[in-house]
Amino acid sequence: MAAMVAGALRRGSGYGGGGFRWSSHLLAQSLRRFASTLVVAEHEGGFVKPSSLSALAAAEAIAKENKISVLLGGSGPSLHKAADHAASSHPLVSEVLIADSEALAHPLAEPWAELLHSVQQKGGYSHVIASSTSFGKNMLPRAAALLDVSPVTDVTAIKEPRVFVRPIYAGNALCTVKYTGEDPCMMSIRSTSFSPTAEAMSETKVAPITQVDLSFLSEGTTGKSTWVSLTSQDTERPDLANARVVVTGGRGLKSAENFKLLEQLAEKLGAAVGATRAAVDAGYVPNDLQVGQTGKIVAPELYMAFAVSGAIQHLAGMRDSKVIVAVNKDADAPIFQIMGSLRIYSRFSMNC
Repeated sequence: MAAMVAGALRRGSGYGGGGFRWSSHLLAQSLRRFASTLVVAEHEGGFVKPSSLSALAAAEAIAKENKISVLLGGSGPSLHKAADHAASSHPLVSEVLIADSEALAHPLAEPWAELLHSVQQKGGYSHVIASSTSFGKNMLPRAAALLDVSPVTDVTAIKEPRVFVRPIYAGNALCTVKYTGEDPCMMSIRSTSFSPTAEAMSETKVAPITQVDLSFLSEGTTGKSTWVSLTSQDTERPDLANARVVVTGGRGLKSAENFKLLEQLAEKLGAAVGATRAAVDAGYVPNDLQVGQTGKIVAPELYMAFAVSGAIQHLAGMRDSKVIVAVNKDADAPIFQIMGSLRIYSRFSMNC
């Protein structure tokens, strides 16, 4: 591939002042033609998570002719059920790679980075994509270090195979960056910026499933960290990162008891519950409900913010919401200053 791209550059170099632009155009075309992407997917309950389906949509944005491989790890029947789901999840998926091992049953960065390093060495992919989840943020930099490349993080748009848009300054500005390093181009994507495909899959168009060689795994691979436990809340409410409606409370609610009123509202609306960092630090709710720069990034159809002042770190996590309703007794709260660019706003008086 490198030789072909170099040849394209040489052919474009003789067009006078437009030579550089022509070379860039040929380079982009060549990269699209030879693109092959590995998507590191997460799964739960036998299904690929929505955030990973968004990563598949991002892989399609790189090139319509892209050959996509999906990497799944774990153990047991749920892994194989998720593999069946991944095999029919997107028309461009050409193969599903499964790594069936207890060492990969939990999202530990060390064994997963070694797995990704081994798969990339054998597959020679041009791109590697993961979602900007806690798992992706933990695993991708370590794997990039093993491959001696620099990852591009929090990608929100793909202009060319190696030209991306990502937010900076807590989402207040968008930066267009070009990756100029060696293959693979590794990136994490914001799942809220890429919509999973709605195209119906043919029953005959199912990608083959292949077992990954795990001979590289050893005790030393998993010795630096140990899985202890997973604590989660049993609730029928939708997942915060993928909910259509999110009800969020801030420190202005003043107590955990007042926060329960929002939970009741969320149950009525079939919504997820979120919180600001200040509310989490005050102990009103657990930190897995935090929305913002250091929490979860959400983009629901309706975002309801109660007693949320609108700190810049919080706005970075919800500014892509389609409709925002802010409920605050302070008419000068910063959150109202961004409402004009975010479709709608409402001001109500609230006493907590």
